[in-house]
Amino acid sequence: MNKARYIKIAGIISLSGNLILAVIKAIMAYMSSSLALMGDAIDTCTDVLTSILTLVISFIITRPEDKEHPWGHSRSETVATMILSFVIVYAGSQVCINSVKRLVSGGITQEISYLALIAAGISIAGKILLCISQFHYAKRSGSDILKANALNMKSDIVLSAGVLLGLLLSFIFKRPKLDPIVAVIVGLWVVKNGVILFWEVTQELIDGNTDKSLYKKLFDATLSVPGALNPHKARIRKMASFYDIDLDFEVDPDMTVKNAHELTEKVEQAIRSAIPEVYDVQIHVEPLGGCSNHNENYGLSPEIL
Repeated sequence: MNKARYIKIAGIISLSGNLILAVIKAIMAYMSSSLALMGDAIDTCTDVLTSILTLVISFIITRPEDKEHPWGHSRSETVATMILSFVIVYAGSQVCINSVKRLVSGGITQEISYLALIAAGISIAGKILLCISQFHYAKRSGSDILKANALNMKSDIVLSAGVLLGLLLSFIFKRPKLDPIVAVIVGLWVVKNGVILFWEVTQELIDGNTDKSLYKKLFDATLSVPGALNPHKARIRKMASFYDIDLDFEVDPDMTVKNAHELTEKVEQAIRSAIPEVYDVQIHVEPLGGCSNHNENYGLSPEIL
């Protein structure tokens, strides 16, 4: 069973599990009139959308390169993720707005029912099972996407636990106002996740990269090849789950073109071993001591990491 198969199975499990939880929580939130539980249900609905997008995009990004898309179709995942971030922010803000309106109106009289407590408990149990499954398939496939989804499930467990705590306090102390207060907190949590997601994909779309460990791996891999000297003008940009790399390094001025070409192939192989998610590596070779920073675009070197 290959990596794609594991990712597909994990995606189907995530979609099915989150869909069932979203329906259960939405129905019980409506029946119990719990805004906090409804906010949790909306958060789970965003997980359903994420699972659907993951499955759909998985077919698009595997399409081969063509004349119009020489770098492939991997950025379609990034565009879809940005759209999803807006949906998440909108959903979370609506939870906050509705909860504040209910607090201001002073029309909170209904006490929290057992249904809301049961739904919150089901949510925690379901999210734990989903989290375990995603970590399991992430480990077997080595997929960063599944690992990220598993970590998101882990955050959802904390969120559902917070909802359950708020509902319990409302139920025990007979303070129904605690429910919309918890709902505001849940809504802000959802908005925060949407903003973080938006920031991450924005950095990718503008070719930003804040992970300095990647550059260290790049330079270490280059210098591990005998004859590859003074790596510089390195640039790494993210393309969905892959990285596109530009790199300059110096060689012996008396080296033949054939030997220099063979050396670059060894460097590229070393880089791909150190950073398996590499999509492409563009290497420019310069004679030792001939490096000039004049009229060159910005790039990183080991000295300024």
